Amino acid sequence: MNVPDINRSILRMHITAIEAKYPIKIVGLLPRGSVGHMFDKDNAIEFLAEKRPGLSLLGLSGAEVDLSDKLGRPVGIVLVSGLKGREAEEFPRLAEPV
Repeated sequence: MNVPDINRSILRMHITAIEAKYPIKIVGLLPRGSVGHMFDKDNAIEFLAEKRPGLSLLGLSGAEVDLSDKLGRPVGIVLVSGLKGREAEEFPRLAEPV
């Protein structure tokens, strides 16, 4: 899978902090190029996440920005609940556990 090389223990530590701050559950890493709203696809880290009660669009954006700041790289988050059609079938299979 074409997933960026990153220290997994540091990644998990930062994900735990984001999950404590925002109503979101990161379920896995997606291959590069999976998230359509990413501009720096070569350096980005893309995640699949589950929405928890109370998550707003502003909260989702905040989680992306905060996680990006912690990792020092662009971050994109795709919500399982927002997937439709082919992506709804493929993305969960493609996601690599964190």
